[in-house]
Parts: sequence; C-alpha cells; structure tokens
Amino acid sequence: MNAEIITIGDEILIGQIVDTNSAFIGKELNKIGVSVYQITSVQDDKTHILKAIEEAEHNVDIIILTGGLGPTKDDITKHTIAEYFDDYLVQNDIVLKHIEHLFAKYISTPISDMNRQQALVPSKARVLTNRFGTAPGILLEKNNKTFISLPGVPYEMKALITHEVLPKLQKKYNCPYIIHKTILTYGLGESAIASRIEAFEDSLPDEVKLAYLPNLGKVRLRLSGKSFDKDKLESEIERLSNELISYVDDIFVGFEGENSLESLIGNLLISKNSTLAIAESCTGGNISKIITSVPGASRYFVGSVVSYSEQVKVRSLGVPEALIRTHSVVSAEVAQSMAEGIQKEYNSDYAIGVTGNAGPTKDKTDASVGQVYIAIATPETIFIENFNFGQPREKVIQRASVKALELLKSSILKKS
Repeated sequence: MNAEIITIGDEILIGQIVDTNSAFIGKELNKIGVSVYQITSVQDDKTHILKAIEEAEHNVDIIILTGGLGPTKDDITKHTIAEYFDDYLVQNDIVLKHIEHLFAKYISTPISDMNRQQALVPSKARVLTNRFGTAPGILLEKNNKTFISLPGVPYEMKALITHEVLPKLQKKYNCPYIIHKTILTYGLGESAIASRIEAFEDSLPDEVKLAYLPNLGKVRLRLSGKSFDKDKLESEIERLSNELISYVDDIFVGFEGENSLESLIGNLLISKNSTLAIAESCTGGNISKIITSVPGASRYFVGSVVSYSEQVKVRSLGVPEALIRTHSVVSAEVAQSMAEGIQKEYNSDYAIGVTGNAGPTKDKTDASVGQVYIAIATPETIFIENFNFGQPREKVIQRASVKALELLKSSILKKS
C-alpha cells in the first residue's frame, strides 16, 4: 500500500518554513504498513494542486494533502478539491458549532463570516474533526483510493493523523508490517563501512533492505523489512541487526531511539557518579546543546562557558594571556588550558576544551580554516587532539562537536 504526501504553500517553496509535516506523516504511515511513494510540494495555485492530485491518483492508493485550509483568500485547497471531484461546498453544522465554540472559549476577537466559511466542506466529503483548530480535515474516496486534506498547522495535523486518519486507513486497507531498525555508528565514514560490510549486504534476503544515512562524524545503518508475518519479520530483523553489529562492533554505540552517543555518555557518567563541564570556542555552544538534549542531563552536566573572545578565555577560564600571545587562541596549549580551567572552575570530573577556526576566514590567527584542537580532561590526566575538518563552517562545527563527544566517550571507557 503506497501513499503520496502533497504539501501546499508558497512558504515551503521559498524556504520560509521547513516542511516537518511530511516527515511526521511518513513516519506514522510506516507504522501501519503504508509506504510513502513520493512527497510533493506545490504552490498555493489551483492548476498546480489539481495537477499534483491527478498525478498522485495514478501512482498511489492514498493521497494526503496538508496546507491551504485557512480562512483567507490564498487558502484554496478546499475549493480546488471540490472542483477535482466535480463537487460543491456545503455548510457542515457540526463544524460550524465547533468553530463558534472555539471562538467563544479561547479567542478574544469576534467571529467573522470568513471564520464561519471554514465550516464549508465538499458535499461528498467525510469530515475529520480538528479538535485544536477551526479548519476541519476532509476525506473523500474514489475508485478505492483515499484522498485526505488536512490543515498545515503542525499540532492540528498531528492530532488529525493520530486520532482520525490512521484508524480509518487501518480499517479500510489490509497493510503489511513495516519494521525499521537503525544502528548508530561513530568514527568511520560511509565508504569505509560499506567495504567492511559488503559480504553482509550481499547476503541480505529480498524482503530486507539496508540504507546508509551518513551525517557529519557518524553513519546510521538502517535495516528495513516488509511482511504480513509480523513475528517472522521481527525475528529476521533482530537476527540481521545482531549480525551487522558484529561487523561494526568497534564503532557501534547503540540503536536510534534507544541510545545515542550523548545518551551513552550520560549513562557512563551516571554509572561512575561523575560530572562534566565544557569550554567551547569555535563550536559556539553546540556541544553543550547536544549534551543537554538528553532528559536528565542535569544529573551529570555541571555547565559550560562559550569563550568566543580572548577576554572570556582569560577572565572566565583562567587562560594566561602570555599563552595566547605565544601560541595563539587556536592551539593545543590554549585548548588544554581551557579544559583545565573549566574543570577547576566548575569542580567537574571530566571536561572538554575546544578551540579552532570554523571559518570562513582565518581571522586573527594563522590557523587554516577547519583547524580544531580538542582537549579532554579526566580525573587523572589530560590529552589533546588536533584535526582539520575542512569547510564549510557548519561542517567544522558539527564534526568538531561529534569528535569531542567521541573522544570523551573513549576516555571514560578507558577508566572502566
């Protein structure tokens, strides 16, 4: 069973907003065994919307549209769908009563005729109740294919998908089970991993696929399978994931959704009753952001200093001015001093010190763009690594952040 997602709105096409709706819908459809064939974004234009719906109807069983259902004149999706189905709009009294209730209870401005017009729906449509907004979802069927239109407001769309759309699709279609299991690896590139696991990949059964999902400093390996026999598929995916891990056990850190690198570090620190502090320069607080993305990070993360300027390095971290004059801010010596300074100031067991040149220019130093020094201070010692992460700036920041966490993890494990 295949679906296409059509997002409607000029704001998506010009990059004013990021389309997170499609990611959510695709993930939820997969959970009930529906594969997403294609995601299409179109303008708030009747001709474009009609063409997208027509093409989708030829390709898939389920068409889900989001956006263009508001009260203003540029929201034309509902009228366009009515035209596509040779239909007309009628007032739905239940929707109107819901709109009036929302305005009376939650909205300070008076309800207008424009707001009431949101109760107009195609006469052939089934209304999907939007408990959090005024624009209802609508569902139409034709030639055993399902057409669904939802508002583009994310929290409204998500509630409709969960409470209205998925139950109806599950009732109508007999879908296979789709199972994904994603292995997280750090420290080795995509091509190197591919060479290492070539024999494993060649031996995969037809119903299971392997995908490489590289990011800066890490690669996710996703096993995906589809079958009507859930127990058999789960057993097969589990067996294959264990086999895959045996090929990458030295760079394996966990499973997506279960144990990220930052979660693993947190668990290690908790198990040792240890704390962490971070002094960042070129990464601008990104390492601290990653660490604090884990719920409960306050159990081990003391705090950080984003010492972007020389003055902050000197005043807040105790880096000697003479050290900076002699070696420059982008140096092993300054990285070490930053880590030692934050470790002492915050009385932490472990500390990270990062300084470098993320670009795009050399600034006041002679260090080439991409040059980064990372210092890791442990309760017993300190070590510094030197890297050149190249360009552009975003790549340097992300790779330096991931590498710092890799080095921290290794240093904690060495003490185990």
